[in-house]
Amino acid sequence: MNSLSFINHITDPFPSPELALKDPNGLLAIGGDLHPQRLLNAYYEGIFPWFNQHDPILWWSPDPRAIFVPGSVNIARSLRKYLRKKAWRITINHAFADVVAGCAMPRPGQDGTWITSEIRLAYQELHRLGRAHSFEVWQGERLIGGLYGLDVGQVFCGESMFHRETNASKAAFIALHQHALVKGYKLIDAQVMNPYLLSLGAKAIERKQFLALLYRYRDGAAMPGSWRASEVHIEL
Repeated sequence: MNSLSFINHITDPFPSPELALKDPNGLLAIGGDLHPQRLLNAYYEGIFPWFNQHDPILWWSPDPRAIFVPGSVNIARSLRKYLRKKAWRITINHAFADVVAGCAMPRPGQDGTWITSEIRLAYQELHRLGRAHSFEVWQGERLIGGLYGLDVGQVFCGESMFHRETNASKAAFIALHQHALVKGYKLIDAQVMNPYLLSLGAKAIERKQFLALLYRYRDGAAMPGSWRASEVHIEL
């Protein structure tokens, strides 16, 4: 029977993702903390935090799950043509905190953001520990787009992206896919399907299937030095 679990003590384990509620879809547990080890434990089990300012911490594992296979992103001909004209630079792990701050800015029509100061500090600590990473898109010295997420073995768990210039987030997304393919990643977790992800080639799969893939690849190893701060180039 599906049920909502409450996490009280720092050592309380997560329940099985299969016990998540159907409504709201994927809500699994409430409470706990955002300590780096708890966050890593969550992603290792296919669980992620998502909650609003002033709300308790909520943990999710939705069904279905949105995923990408590295290298499968759809690059429309018009997008290729657009990006070829741009003298943008793309880097890895050059400005993680700035990317998270960009992602935290409210979108048009939104009153707030789920990327609270608590979330920002938690993922910045994961970045310091070498587990959370960012892609940055630059126009000169101006940061115009990017995305961030964290790695679990050969799985990259995408968290959020932003843009200040048209298609800048798509450029970061293409860079992630091509980088993941080259470095030995087998799966990109995009969490919850939406029209934007679908347009880029995301697939919605059953949670059971997603967990099977996660369990297969979470203890694998990507190429050493995959996340060294560097500049990358996308193939168009």
